[in-house]
Amino acid sequence: MSGGHRCADPLHADVVTPGHQVDAAVKIACLVGFLFAVVVTPPAQVLAFAVYAALVAGAVVVVRLPAPVLARRLLIELPFVVFAVALPFIGTGPHREVLGISMSIPGLWAAWAILAKATLGTAATVVLAWCTPVPAILDGLDRLRMPRILTAIAGFMVRYLDIVSDELRRLQIARVSRGDDPRWFWQGRAVAATAGNLFVRSFERGDRVHQAMLARGFTGRFPDLAAERQPLRWLPTIAWPCAAWAVAVTAMLR
Repeated sequence: MSGGHRCADPLHADVVTPGHQVDAAVKIACLVGFLFAVVVTPPAQVLAFAVYAALVAGAVVVVRLPAPVLARRLLIELPFVVFAVALPFIGTGPHREVLGISMSIPGLWAAWAILAKATLGTAATVVLAWCTPVPAILDGLDRLRMPRILTAIAGFMVRYLDIVSDELRRLQIARVSRGDDPRWFWQGRAVAATAGNLFVRSFERGDRVHQAMLARGFTGRFPDLAAERQPLRWLPTIAWPCAAWAVAVTAMLR
């Protein structure tokens, strides 16, 4: 748990691109600005969302994010997709026949808004994770005056995740070596017992680690979260959220 610890970061790609060379604090600020522009845009302004998609696609090209990787990581928004698909059928207000099925017009617009905004926000966040390692993100949040307790919890969680993953792997190996085959429904009890055992072990180990950190003078901040910081070059990175806000303001005034 020392300052020099480097945890595995499966979301980050260690390549050299213009996006990777921008300071993390700048990228986080630009991402937040872009997300707010997307959120405040009225759902009926379809052209505005097309422009946002083009901006995200440009960022994907700049950081050399493969399309299959982006598509796979977008699956995290599936719960929002399921909820959005149900809205046209359960929504109130005027209805219209679509392929012989009666659908709520307000529900259709609500579904479109959820899908468009969730997809754009998730894709932009994936781009950030692809071109910025987790320690640099935490360091950028800290310099952007994010509450110290939040960055400390996030830093500990990221470092502790590897430990929990290894513990789960050992429990699974132990269960399978004793003849368990957790592919069948009636073996759910063994899986549940493993989850409970993992929770107890993780809680106890986390408490021991925290006590060890306090004994070594931990003050609530991890030292050297980022190995090195890039210079704060806002241009041309800031042009990305500025273009999004220009589109958002135009869409709201129409």
